Amino acid sequence: MSHAVTPVLVIHGGAGVVAKDVTPEREKAVRATLQRALESGYAQLKVGKPALDAVTAVITVLEDDPLFNAGKGAVFNHDGKNELDAAIMDGSTLRAGSVANVHRVKNPILLARAVMERSPHVMLVGDGAEEFARSAGVELVDPKYFYTKDRWQQLQDALKQDREKNMAPSKAPHHGTVGAVALDVQGHLAAGTSTGGMTDKRYGRVGDSPIIGAGTYANAKCAVSATGWGEYYIRANAAHDICARVEYRGESVTQAAKEVVMDVIPKLGGDGGVIALDAAGNFAMPFNTEGMYRGWVDQDGKIHISIFSE
Repeated sequence: MSHAVTPVLVIHGGAGVVAKDVTPEREKAVRATLQRALESGYAQLKVGKPALDAVTAVITVLEDDPLFNAGKGAVFNHDGKNELDAAIMDGSTLRAGSVANVHRVKNPILLARAVMERSPHVMLVGDGAEEFARSAGVELVDPKYFYTKDRWQQLQDALKQDREKNMAPSKAPHHGTVGAVALDVQGHLAAGTSTGGMTDKRYGRVGDSPIIGAGTYANAKCAVSATGWGEYYIRANAAHDICARVEYRGESVTQAAKEVVMDVIPKLGGDGGVIALDAAGNFAMPFNTEGMYRGWVDQDGKIHISIFSE
């Protein structure tokens, strides 16, 4: 057994940050929750718990806060319902768990983890996923739990735009997602992502977050959680592409993440951001939107939080 690695934790609360929407009150609230999420996740790493536990702890905190588009703060689809997606992956074993299109699961990340650890499958969706949640003892809530006034208003605005354009839902993306990547004392990596998807989405649409390799991926050398325009992140297989560049090309995680986020995705017509971490504790947080809620605890053990470009 090699000597203990210094743990690192990197988290995001979505790249859909629009400067004019970030009032001082909102910024204060967002920073406070990101701080709490980092403290909760880092506490796990500090006592030698696995990266998976840190990722789960962080995302649970963010899912429970209505400010973020995941869990409690999930956006509404075209029909006025909340459809939640999440995934988690263990880099040391390539085990993964994922859920999509669930309506009553309080913390989708906990269900994704249960799928990984307590079922022979990787991805469960819809009613079947909720049936499994019941059998696994994962907490279910009344769908009303996910109602927030802000998100309902966002849907009304989007529906009004639909009517004015007299066409399919506006393609204005909403990159609200939460995610975390962690490196534990054993040198193992993990990644997780959770989201309510896109306001006004239709037809059971699923984005990149719960798709292993697109919005969430971890292996022995690299872990990534994305927050972007899902369709493009799926087409680019973005999270896996970053890790492949690190592994096959020997690129730094910074260079790999930057190329995919700033070059590959925009060329297709998409935007967004990622957090990416390697086994040496190097990490990158590129984005090409106005801002990305993000925070990290580096090898110095200090908490850092940022919203706009540095």
